[in-house]
Amino acid sequence: MGDVAVGARSGHDGEEHRGHPVGAADPAADGAVTSGNEPGETGGGAGSGGQPPTDGQGSGAAPAPKKQRSFWKELPILVGIALVLALLIKTFLVQAFSIPSDSMQNTLQQGDRVLVDKLTPWFGSEPERGEVVVFHDPDNWLAGEPTPDPNALQTFLSWIGLMPSAEEKDLIKRVVGVGGDTIECKKTGPLLVNGKALNEPYVYPGNTPCSMDDQGGQFKVKVPEGFIWVMGDHRQNSRDSRYNQSDKNHGMVPVDEVVGRAVVIAWPVNRWDNLPVPDTFEQNLNARSAALTVAPQGLALMGAVPLVLWRRQRNKAAQTR
Repeated sequence: MGDVAVGARSGHDGEEHRGHPVGAADPAADGAVTSGNEPGETGGGAGSGGQPPTDGQGSGAAPAPKKQRSFWKELPILVGIALVLALLIKTFLVQAFSIPSDSMQNTLQQGDRVLVDKLTPWFGSEPERGEVVVFHDPDNWLAGEPTPDPNALQTFLSWIGLMPSAEEKDLIKRVVGVGGDTIECKKTGPLLVNGKALNEPYVYPGNTPCSMDDQGGQFKVKVPEGFIWVMGDHRQNSRDSRYNQSDKNHGMVPVDEVVGRAVVIAWPVNRWDNLPVPDTFEQNLNARSAALTVAPQGLALMGAVPLVLWRRQRNKAAQTR
């Protein structure tokens, strides 16, 4: 009976208070409509106002900032990243090489450091006339040459590209001919490419474009496809394609042995410069184009002969009528 009375009374009270402001008599109803910051809330639990406590230690507080690693803990990670990047750059982009001799004077001096483009060969680019290229020794060109013995640190730094290459089986020369070209030297020059003379201001002062000797300085060769013919700018002090014609490639360098094109002198600072293709190689040196310039003239002559003979026969026939 008491439970029924209380329930009835509560319903009656609810009818009595309809339309009037809600007071503090119904805490459950207050909790459903208040923001949790109104007077009368104790904030002691989740059920009192529907909000978590905000004493600075709960989930409502801003997270404390993480403690950063010390510099000495991050240093090995940074060094590792730098080494990986250097190795990738050396393998796929550019590599430093040191000039060991005077064979490319005055374009390059002994001790210069050059940066070699290794990226374009990955996309099928092949050496072109006039470029200065680094290539692996094709067939013991460096036989008998002294080779330095780098220590472990130098070997490692050159391996990752932070120092010029310690690999002394590499050479650097200028490309004079590519596959299909005919290269010729008579007396002191000029050097002929497919019958066209080169103007070579980069040749070392006092040198002649061609060397007067019987060891290879006088020659006429045709470069096979897939090979290049190279010569040093210091013509009388360069053991290049001319003087290696007795090797298995007849002095030619396989394109596959080319590391890349030298594009910049990076060291010493006072010699910073790029290595462009000289203007003399901008002329039309293609063997095919030279043949095509002659072919139309020959075809015209061959076509004119029958026409002349036909007209002569026609004139004779007219005179006998």
